[in-house]
Amino acid sequence: MRKITVLKDGWKFLKADIPAETAVKYAAQGEDVVLPHTWNAKDGQDGGNDYHRGTCWYVRTLSKEELAGDRVFLEINGANHTAEVWFNGVQIAHHEGGYSTFRAELTDIQDENVLAVSVNNADSDRVYPQKADFTFYGGLYREVRIIAVPEEHFELLKDGTPGIKVTPVVDPETGTAEVTVETWHNAESVEITVNGETKHVQNKAVFTIPHAHLWDGVNDPYLYTAEAKLASGDAVSARFGCRYYRCDPEKGFFLNGKSYPLRGVSRHQDRAGKGNALSIEDHRSDMEIIKEIGANTVRLAHYQHAQEFYDLCDENGIVVWAEIPYITMHMKNGRENTVQAMRELITQCYNHPSIAVWGLSNEITAASAVDEDLLENHRILNDLCHHMDSTRLTTMANVFMLETDSPILDIPDINSYNLYFGWYLGDLDQNDEFFDEYHAKYPDRVIGFSEYGADANPAFHSSRPERSDYTEEYQALYHEHIWKMIEDRPYLWATHVWNLFDFAADGRDEGGKHGENQKGLVTMDRRTRKDAFYLYKAAWNKQEKFVHLYGRRYENRAEDTTEIKVYSNCDTVTLFVDGKEIGTKNGHLVFTFRIDLNGEHEVRAVSGEYTDTMTIRRVSEPDESYIFNKAAGQVTNWFDAGENDPACFSVEDTYGELLGNEQTKAIISGMMEKGASERGDVAAAVKDNPALIRMMSRMTMLSLLKQGGADEESVRQLNRILQGIRK
Repeated sequence: MRKITVLKDGWKFLKADIPAETAVKYAAQGEDVVLPHTWNAKDGQDGGNDYHRGTCWYVRTLSKEELAGDRVFLEINGANHTAEVWFNGVQIAHHEGGYSTFRAELTDIQDENVLAVSVNNADSDRVYPQKADFTFYGGLYREVRIIAVPEEHFELLKDGTPGIKVTPVVDPETGTAEVTVETWHNAESVEITVNGETKHVQNKAVFTIPHAHLWDGVNDPYLYTAEAKLASGDAVSARFGCRYYRCDPEKGFFLNGKSYPLRGVSRHQDRAGKGNALSIEDHRSDMEIIKEIGANTVRLAHYQHAQEFYDLCDENGIVVWAEIPYITMHMKNGRENTVQAMRELITQCYNHPSIAVWGLSNEITAASAVDEDLLENHRILNDLCHHMDSTRLTTMANVFMLETDSPILDIPDINSYNLYFGWYLGDLDQNDEFFDEYHAKYPDRVIGFSEYGADANPAFHSSRPERSDYTEEYQALYHEHIWKMIEDRPYLWATHVWNLFDFAADGRDEGGKHGENQKGLVTMDRRTRKDAFYLYKAAWNKQEKFVHLYGRRYENRAEDTTEIKVYSNCDTVTLFVDGKEIGTKNGHLVFTFRIDLNGEHEVRAVSGEYTDTMTIRRVSEPDESYIFNKAAGQVTNWFDAGENDPACFSVEDTYGELLGNEQTKAIISGMMEKGASERGDVAAAVKDNPALIRMMSRMTMLSLLKQGGADEESVRQLNRILQGIRK
């Protein structure tokens, strides 16, 4: 019989780059920790880009009784990013890759045994990721287990395999599913059971399920189970779903022959104060929030996530985009690591019916040229996916600067783009224009929207929100526009908000927060749902009727009249102010009213039995605590017409014009370098991207500086310097 023991406590942690024998010798002086654990739970979230990246040790003693069994294996489900395993003074494993499972056999077991695991998240030129907009937490941040099995047992070592592979293929005409079950073991035969039918085979069996009960997304995520047993008593099982899908370049995603637009969110695996050392309860609560917003798809970015979360997606009908951490910057020495990561991802996750696509890379051309080495790496990955899995499609998330005629777009089966027009640069309408132009030029290509978002700090508010003010109101307006853009383009095979949750990016220092990317619809601690969350809940959640008053945290308002907006999936909303009915609006998702302000008011929105209430008040002066950049927030027009001498340079010239002069180029380069550094490693890495420079070159320096949050005095000082340089 198989016995699994979770090694949760009893660990000693040493934050030191020392030899294995030294770690074992001084383990008693180490810190007591409980797994899962990361050493970057605090310093990886506080900004400064100075979180500890190096080698640390985890040491634990194991009794002979804890290791009882004919064959004994150690299973590590997540060690970021390089790990070495030592057992009784002998190195038994080396693994590169921080997000997948690996195992090692334990031999020469003694009465008392010492297990020592070194984990290293330092810079590397071969292990991904190295440049990305998130914290690379170090540690044994998922469960570590002992697996004891009989001499005859299912395979455990090869790429962290579950030992069983289930491939259901559904005939759309008859609804019959042909289910192929493969196993790997060292026995002569295996007993395999599917849907009440049992077969004794060497390692592979094919079953037929007439009129199969389909795994039908959030509507009906029905799961079957395949079980395999050996005569020795060792057993493995896998849940699977019978479903089929396709992507149409004009009509988008189809599940089981029916149009099924994929509309959802992306997720990172970290939390405030915990880093990536999540419990099963954390995973479950994240899934509950995904269900609350009504999403039917999730992009699990930018790496392999915990098996527990894929299980939750299976159970709840959430269609998954699964990918490897091949991101931002192509490394010539990293090809082997990308292949290993993809092989492990597919091997370990193959049985999950929720997974629809394998992601080859994310924004890989942001800081790398599209050369033959990069293209060849992607061809190898694409071929590997098709070799290992003929039932799923491949895709990529392409950075918005990537030209649409790039040869890399020809490699995967389908594509998606990450666009941030209206946040990092440009206007919101450019998102619409991009997809319209792309679809018109490539009508036979399948295209999706893999990332979009705007940062918002729930502390900041404005009645006149604008790009880069970090207000909750601008984020909501941004998403209102994008939601409408998506609804008008049904050919988008999938769309994923970036991000469902705020997440740690220790290199960031913006929007009043240190070390956070604040594009989440929910705060990093999961306590606050920003207003934009309820826009999507109104659009996607068909089960839970509600009304939500937008702007509840914007209590103090310095204006005579104010806009009251309601997000709701009801058809009619009535507004009451201080108990008096103001009016009723019929509509869809967004309901807008205007009311007079002359004191403190209770505002209540009602639709049938559903209601929401907030309090707002009239104040004489703007509440400065609501303004991120106070100098910029008090000024709308910094330069009057004719103020600048047109014979000299000024901030009203385009970025491209300023780059064309050696004197002005030198002046603005330092300023732009500093601005990029405040937005983290990725911004600094991509600042020299030629396509990005071309986009920025069309914008005025003034608009770029405003977008970056520059204050008026800094802009005026730069303008005075530029005015001293003749064209």
